[in-house]
Amino acid sequence: MTAPQPRSATPASLAWSVAARLSAPLWRLHLRGRVRRGKEVAGRLGERRGEGADRPVGTLLWLHAASVGESLSILPLLEILAERRPALRFLVTTGTVTSAELLGHRLPPALAGRVQHRFVPLDVPGWAGRFLDGWRPDAAVFVESELWPNLLAAARTQGVPLALVNARLSAHSARAWRWCPGMARTMLSGFRVVLAQTEADAERLRALGAPTARAAGNLKYASPPLPVEEAELARWRARLGTRPVWLAASTHPGEEAVVAEAHARLATRLPGLLTVIAPRHPERGAALARDLPGTTRRSAGELPGDAAGLFLADTLGELGLFYRLAGAALVGRSLLPPGGGQNPLEPARLGCPVLLGPHTGNFAEITERLLSAGGALRVGPGAAALADAVGAVLTEPERAAGLRRAAGQVAAAASGVAEAVAEAVMALLPDR
Repeated sequence: MTAPQPRSATPASLAWSVAARLSAPLWRLHLRGRVRRGKEVAGRLGERRGEGADRPVGTLLWLHAASVGESLSILPLLEILAERRPALRFLVTTGTVTSAELLGHRLPPALAGRVQHRFVPLDVPGWAGRFLDGWRPDAAVFVESELWPNLLAAARTQGVPLALVNARLSAHSARAWRWCPGMARTMLSGFRVVLAQTEADAERLRALGAPTARAAGNLKYASPPLPVEEAELARWRARLGTRPVWLAASTHPGEEAVVAEAHARLATRLPGLLTVIAPRHPERGAALARDLPGTTRRSAGELPGDAAGLFLADTLGELGLFYRLAGAALVGRSLLPPGGGQNPLEPARLGCPVLLGPHTGNFAEITERLLSAGGALRVGPGAAALADAVGAVLTEPERAAGLRRAAGQVAAAASGVAEAVAEAVMALLPDR
């Protein structure tokens, strides 16, 4: 495959590079502030400056996934590549503490020894160059829309073959990039492979400077079901018995208050109702418990009481447990603007009826498929509409069964996406 010809730096990219160099001392202060807020790991701050390389012998593939959803979406891809290239080693970079922790939990044991994790360096030229000098990857894969000009420029300088997979570009983001089209072309033209989630994403990417962009589907279709400890699942099922249970999953600030009000409306109609709230960021648990008096907390080792109540699942990596226990699940970040939604296929794969708020733009295609197939319910704004939808699913078994059946079919429909992406990525790697 012919390598794309690197474009010369544009005024915008030059300005970005100069600004990043000059602001490096401020970024150091910023990182220390993030440590205090629990957003960084103090002992690993050097990774954010491109330090800590420990390159393994042999062929190394670097994959960068910004946060939780992106890092989990590459797990099927990693498994396929590992099976087809037994000597291949992997470097996975992410930008959040939560994504690093979840990746460690979710990696299959057979794969864990071949994967190294680092936090991605901030987009300062010297830090990006140090990172690439130390790791010297044979190819690199960027996931979705995580594009950093200096990091990509350093990779191009070193001749690293680049792929952008599961790419998405909203109409809003495309309009914003038109203010600096040269910078967009410079970044996108450096990718040998650009695989978009949808044809609309591919069209917008081609217009901005990625002429080979094509639709390949969404890697999130191929993600395995969320795991669970079977003994813990059995313990919870025995404790809950026939109690009505529903889950508000991956909630963001402001949504918990709506969920609590919906619970209060439902509790009078459904004796013993348990409403589980799993905040997207578990560290918010203590503050939420103060805002919602009487709430019990998973992180404190508490169990829900026998009466109707709220329970905070403020731990990491346990959505698989609570999706299996719930008779319905609201997928968070969808109730309030600007929203955007979280991945609705997670409950769909586990047979949990899916409820979605009005704001699901980040998962527009998946949402449309689920709604068209009858595999999800769209919930109007406000606690009253949410309570009505949850109550209907919990009290109408045939309706719940229809939602489960249709959602499961949608979730299974695109299982070949990871294989197609793996084929494209393997073409970037050197011969065995």
